Amino acid sequence: MIMRRSGVRGLCAAVVLSGLALSGCDEVTSAIEGVQNTGDKAAVCADALQIIDLNVNVDPEAVAAGAEEKAQQLQDLGQRVADQSVQETLFDIANGYLELERNKLDHLSNFSAWLENNLNRLDELRQACF
Repeated sequence: MIMRRSGVRGLCAAVVLSGLALSGCDEVTSAIEGVQNTGDKAAVCADALQIIDLNVNVDPEAVAAGAEEKAQQLQDLGQRVADQSVQETLFDIANGYLELERNKLDHLSNFSAWLENNLNRLDELRQACF
């Protein structure tokens, strides 16, 4: 009878310990996913900032020439990142490039307004990234 009790206690202890180990694994998995998401966010932000490359002295024709390609690249990056704020900002900037592409026939008459709007979006992206 004593042996049965110690066997039952051992089994109970093993079950309890395995439960603790499993909950510990969940915490570790969650931490790893958090680190991966942070790494993904940092990589996506770095890539996005290289793609956007806007400043007040940018050549309107050069920006318009690559607008569709940049929009697609930014949309792709937005799909890769888990951070909602970064994703939304990337999609907003991509839409800005698509808007520029659609209005290219207007001879870029409103380019300064477009540029100001997208420089503000770029600032939002920097804030979301860092």
